[in-house]
Amino acid sequence: MLDSLMKSQHRQSLKQPMRSIKPRRLKLLRTPLFRLLAINLAMGTALAVFLVGGLLWINPGGLRHLIFTDRSPGVALGLLLFGFIVTFGSTAMGSAIMAMGQREGEDDEPRWPWGLMRQATLERVWPHSNNKQSV
Repeated sequence: MLDSLMKSQHRQSLKQPMRSIKPRRLKLLRTPLFRLLAINLAMGTALAVFLVGGLLWINPGGLRHLIFTDRSPGVALGLLLFGFIVTFGSTAMGSAIMAMGQREGEDDEPRWPWGLMRQATLERVWPHSNNKQSV
């Protein structure tokens, strides 16, 4: 009896037209701030992987030898990589957040170190000059 009931329900479900299933995109992907953070986290992660690979390639102080002669080199490598990802990922995300409000234009003061040094030198030489030097 149960078997026949299940078969009839299955037949009825086949007769109904299939509903169109709309793919749901995460609302987070539509948020510009989340995308900014995700992109910068990916850049920080790529930099971390690159630097850990460089450290293993250069082998300072026998680091590669220490990691790969351990009983579980995956744990040591994972911990090293995790620390680098946290450091560089958060640095990239933080710098992206802090740079959001800055706009570079013609009237902005120079942001590069040599421009700031040039401006400081000009202020020392001509302290009463209010003219801004363009870089």
